[in-house]
Amino acid sequence: MIQGITEQDIANYLANTPGFFERHAELLGAVQLTSPHGQRAVSLQERQMEMLRDKLKGMEHKVMEMIRHGQENVAIADKLHRFTRAIMLTANAADLPDLVVNEVMHQFMIPQAGIRVWGAAPAFATLPFAKGVSEDAKSFASSLSLPYCGVNSGFEAASWLEEPASVMSLALIPLRHGATTSAFGMLMLGSPDPTRYSADMGTEFLMRIGEIASAGLSRLLP
Repeated sequence: MIQGITEQDIANYLANTPGFFERHAELLGAVQLTSPHGQRAVSLQERQMEMLRDKLKGMEHKVMEMIRHGQENVAIADKLHRFTRAIMLTANAADLPDLVVNEVMHQFMIPQAGIRVWGAAPAFATLPFAKGVSEDAKSFASSLSLPYCGVNSGFEAASWLEEPASVMSLALIPLRHGATTSAFGMLMLGSPDPTRYSADMGTEFLMRIGEIASAGLSRLLP
């Protein structure tokens, strides 16, 4: 290296002097570099082509990933559509809680699900979804601004399921008319997989399920 001139100086000169390699085209073939795909020597031109091929492969992988995410989003939107349609087509309000549970399990492959609605009209008071819920559970549901996801640490809602002992992780979705109102019920999703519902997972999708279910189940209230 010539004293006073650094590699960065040379790099800057070449970057700002595009005509250099036009005037010294023989260097493109004469300069030998080590290929990243082996120990063989390649020309500057070949090395550039390899870099471009690697860049192209990276772009192809990103495009494929975008396509995959797009297909997954379309599939989720289709399931939400079927879930919403089933609720809207249910004429008998008393059938809605069971339908919500069954559709959630079927459409989104949830192992177990349960539901409770409190404050329902007297005509529904004897139905399973209107069974008693503790004040603590009601207060907890009303305190949730987002669905709760995490391990099952003995939540009362787990007892709403057919096999509560098998639930290792769960999601608790409050049912309410709006973000500022108290909950009038709660939808519970349970899984034997302790990692299915975790505290750091996104809840946007669960919120949509809760909003759709709440809109339909509001027909049960006085």
